[in-house]
Amino acid sequence: MGLLVGYGVFLLAVAADGARRGLRATLSIGASFRRLALPLAVVLLAVPAGGSLAYGAARDEAREQALLDRLSVADAEVKSADGLPFDRAEPLLKKALDAYEDLGTKHAGSRAGKLVPARLDAYYETVSGPYERKTYCEAITPLKHLRGLADSFDKGLLGSRPAKTDEPLAHSLYECGTAALAVATARPTAAESLNELLGTFPKSSHATRVEPAVREAVKKRTSVLDSVPDPCEATTELRTLRATLRDMTDASLDGVTREAVAGVQRGDFACGTDQFKDKNYEEATKTMTEYAKAYPDSPEAAHARSIAIAAEIADEEPAAGKRLPPSEVPGGSRMILVVSNDGPGAVDLLYTGPMTGKVTLKTCATCTKYPGPIFSQGKKVKACQGPASKYPKATLLLPAGDYHFLQKRAGTGSSYSDTKTSKVKIEPGYSYTNCLYVTSGY
Repeated sequence: MGLLVGYGVFLLAVAADGARRGLRATLSIGASFRRLALPLAVVLLAVPAGGSLAYGAARDEAREQALLDRLSVADAEVKSADGLPFDRAEPLLKKALDAYEDLGTKHAGSRAGKLVPARLDAYYETVSGPYERKTYCEAITPLKHLRGLADSFDKGLLGSRPAKTDEPLAHSLYECGTAALAVATARPTAAESLNELLGTFPKSSHATRVEPAVREAVKKRTSVLDSVPDPCEATTELRTLRATLRDMTDASLDGVTREAVAGVQRGDFACGTDQFKDKNYEEATKTMTEYAKAYPDSPEAAHARSIAIAAEIADEEPAAGKRLPPSEVPGGSRMILVVSNDGPGAVDLLYTGPMTGKVTLKTCATCTKYPGPIFSQGKKVKACQGPASKYPKATLLLPAGDYHFLQKRAGTGSSYSDTKTSKVKIEPGYSYTNCLYVTSGY
């Protein structure tokens, strides 16, 4: 710039000196031609001056074009990021934002700089595309990015744009959170989305919708537990809801949390009952055993234990699973059944019929196995022939009816060495004895 200014001053000085000399010179061509000196001097001055102006204009246009090219590159980066997952789109968007901010602040008067506000509008529209497409979970991260630009981008250029993302972000958090309420594999989880909504936008219209939506989700599943074809599925969803509510901190959800806990308890019992009716005895045993342990004070805990026992027997003897054990202990007279253990190893004796239960007979320390068919040579096994005090015993008081029994004799550790099913008919007015013993198997 200094050289150009100095050169301009030099040209002016040369022109002035040329005019002075030309006007004073004595030429043989006559006075009329001398008058051309001044116009000629002006022309000679205009040529380099015009060239300088043309050069400056070309230089300015080249600079403007370079800035417009930068703007086009940034636009292309935004366009190429459209539709990509945000983690892949973010590096492209950051480069575009850096270009927009530089053009809009350092080159605000340029043609490119004056286009930046419109480009920012397009940027916000592109990045918030998932929200416009109603893919709410996908929209959360891009909307948080747009809202957070107020902390990292020139505020003068942004204006009110970040604030305009509050409503879409709150709406997306609500929709994403409520859609994930009963989905254990949802990412983000319902608690993450709804906690963020209640913490970031507590006064928004969407925050006030959270509690009613969660309550409706719980009610929808608890109300069908006794009628839905698969109560286990509804219970699994209720358990997910309960876990979600336990991860949420807003006090307004305390009431519905208690409803979810009660719903899971109802659902566990309904699920175990359904498994028994569907002859899925192994799962019914597990479900009802866990129910009795988890809810020992429940009015249905005793019934759950009965169903678990009956299911365990039915798993070995399907005829024992024709009907659920009764929920109430039958009244009327009872008959005595004394069971003795004439064998090594403790015995768990399970029974089901008009009444269901379980007793455990301690091991008989002095008892041994009886010979099997080969070594007994056809002789009848005479079990429980010793003194009555020798054998561990249990006395059952049973209403009349048909019973299925399952004996499980303890082996080593926690395993059983022998299981056996049997059927007993208990008739009124009689007392019964049953002796359990072990043969060698040979």
